[in-house]
Amino acid sequence: MNNHWMRRQRRLGYVFIGPSMIGVLLFFLIPAAYSLGLVFTDYKFMNPKVGFVGFDNIIRMLHDKLFYLSLKNTVLFLVAVPVSIALGFVVAVILNQRIYLKKLLRALYFMPYITSGVAVAFVWMLLFQPKQGPINGFLRGIGIEHPPGWLSTTTTSMFAIDIIWIWFLMGYNMIIYLAALQEVSPELLEAAKIDGARPGQLLRKIIWPLVSPTTFLLLVTGMIMTIKTFGIIQATTQGGPGNSTTILSLYVYQNAFRYYDMGYAATISWALFIIILIITVVQWIGQKRWVHY
Repeated sequence: MNNHWMRRQRRLGYVFIGPSMIGVLLFFLIPAAYSLGLVFTDYKFMNPKVGFVGFDNIIRMLHDKLFYLSLKNTVLFLVAVPVSIALGFVVAVILNQRIYLKKLLRALYFMPYITSGVAVAFVWMLLFQPKQGPINGFLRGIGIEHPPGWLSTTTTSMFAIDIIWIWFLMGYNMIIYLAALQEVSPELLEAAKIDGARPGQLLRKIIWPLVSPTTFLLLVTGMIMTIKTFGIIQATTQGGPGNSTTILSLYVYQNAFRYYDMGYAATISWALFIIILIITVVQWIGQKRWVHY
């Protein structure tokens, strides 16, 4: 009777997870296997002739200067993740206190994350406008005669993209940290205060270690999301000026849908997957030293 009930429960479980597994198979596993096959072909979009080229696409990628420039820009783009996490934590700690308009401020900080990427890009393009933008207008007002060109110059464009991305991610990080801070025991903080702990010590020695699992979660998901994204860059600079903001995900998009070189685009996408995998594994190993469960 018990075995029959367990088999029935198992079959019922398969019924519930079946639709999701079919979706994973159709939209993730099969396309991934197909793209892996494309790595070894010279497939061009709308060209019925597909030839096997072996490792030519991989060799081409390893000698592609633009690939290495895109890799460098991706690393610079990833700098925005820890910065947004740190700022999100600080804002969360402040908004976790008893302050006026706390709920409104939380909503305002979170709003960029749920705003359309195109709208975000358009607003920041206006803000960063070199001659008439309000940011450079403010800088001129405080005495800076030659403010940065922001998105219009190769030296500052990636820095400007980082600013946009930090602003975009910070609200989400803040909300997640607020949830984690609600779980910190008030009795523990009160006991530390009685023992003479100052606010800075409470933050470093008690609160930060207790929310370290949340930090690890935000770091992993933020890195993966940042490496994969390209919409904001495509909408603001389209990888320019001079490929100074072309990251790997945008380079994949350009090869696939601008040059229709699907074989080479698949090669770069798999390189991107390997990079994401390595970063995740390194983070997973390293978290044993600083994450406290």
